[in-house]
Order: sequence, then C-alpha cells, then structure tokens
Amino acid sequence: MQTARFFIGQIVKHRIFPFRGVIFDVDPEFDNTEEWYQAIPEEIRPRKDQPFYHLFAENAESEYIAYVSEQNLLPDDSGKPVRHPQIAEVFDGPQNGVYKLKIAHRN
Repeated sequence: MQTARFFIGQIVKHRIFPFRGVIFDVDPEFDNTEEWYQAIPEEIRPRKDQPFYHLFAENAESEYIAYVSEQNLLPDDSGKPVRHPQIAEVFDGPQNGVYKLKIAHRN
C-alpha cells in the first residue's frame, strides 16, 4: 500500500479531463464497485493498488462528487476557490490555496 500524495482540503485537478476539486476523503486503495471500475475505458483505467480520492468537483457546467485515482491527479495551483455547494458544510477557506476542515468534521 502506498502513502497518499495529496491531502484532505487540497485543491487538485484531473490530469486528463477538465475538472478540479477539493479532496474530502481518501481511500488507501480502490474502494468502489467493480461496475464503476469496468465502465472506465481500458486504455485509461487506473491501477487499483493506489490511493483514490473523493472530491467536491467542478467543471465548466456543473458541480458533483468525483472519485479519482492518484495517478490522475495533479495539484491545482490556480489560487481560485472551488464553487461546489457542499464545501462550506465541511471546510473553511480557502486560505493560501487550501481548505481547512471545520472543527465539527475533525476526528
């Protein structure tokens, strides 16, 4: 099992597709359905033995929840906030390009 490169509250962008988001949870390895996994075209299907991230995501048209492999993420250094409506329920910020968990959501 590998250590996660990204952290909760970090703003990231997809390496291939035009969307970005804020990480709100991390799975140490793939933890979704086989149906979801098989729906990804084989030529871009990620390995299962890596961290996967839950994102409050946005693209030009909408906001949604995304589940993305580490190999397909890059840091987003744009400095722009993410507009997903659920962010304010969980995070404060962003401050210096990072969202901070609200006290009620810390373990």
